Amino acid sequence: MFETGLLRDKRILVTGGGSGLGAAMGRRFLALGAELVICGRKLDRLEATASEMRAQTGGKVTTIACDVRDGGAVESMMDAIWREAPLDILVNNAAATFIAQSEHLSFRAADAILAPTLHGAMYCTLAAGKRWIDGKHGGVVLSILSTSTITGRAFTVPSAMAKSAVLAMTRSLAVEWGPKGIRTVAIAPGPFPTAGASGQLRPEGRDEGWTARNPMGRTGEHSELADLASFLVSDRAGYINGEMVVIDGGAHLRSSGAEDLLRWTDAQWAEQRAARSKG
Repeated sequence: MFETGLLRDKRILVTGGGSGLGAAMGRRFLALGAELVICGRKLDRLEATASEMRAQTGGKVTTIACDVRDGGAVESMMDAIWREAPLDILVNNAAATFIAQSEHLSFRAADAILAPTLHGAMYCTLAAGKRWIDGKHGGVVLSILSTSTITGRAFTVPSAMAKSAVLAMTRSLAVEWGPKGIRTVAIAPGPFPTAGASGQLRPEGRDEGWTARNPMGRTGEHSELADLASFLVSDRAGYINGEMVVIDGGAHLRSSGAEDLLRWTDAQWAEQRAARSKG
């Protein structure tokens, strides 16, 4: 579908790039000729993923341990990246979420979601953007959001709030930074199962009929999202700015994805809270 060199000479940072959708996008970027930087909190996971990526693609992969919740750590990471060469593309992929009854959320639990999902995306975007502007270097910011930005979503309220705020950032900076050669775009994935997300959002006991309720009757393939991301960050999408592309098989047109949780009993919620506190 794509030219082999679609992303040749592009230097891309993927936050939360050590696993899941972040790693899937990173592999595709490498296969299309990009140079990749992946960051996350666990260096051993990053190194293992980077080693696999190099073996699969022969591409250049750099790992940086960084907690994007910490603005100072983000600045240090960007300094380290720019010492070698400027980035061309930032992918805001790092995020956190879990299901919970909102009235039972502690401030700490809410902040655990808002910090990486909203603050981390903002810190990384501002850090890259100011360097691009100072260096008169064009760039692209791709943020991985959620269809909760369209429908809202019960029982994951902090995540829905954070993703909606990042969408507002995407649209706002498209106007402010577009004249400076910087594009901001977003993707709203539907169900693309990963080990991390499935454990938090689809615990044992939750209705699994959500796949059947999808108009396409299935979940998304990681390669489908990676292909969409590759197009949006490429020069071929150079006139797309400030937009969010939904890739969910039409699921958000039927349901927000949380309706089954309205039928949960107090006992089920208590069991979920106990399991999360143990984790």
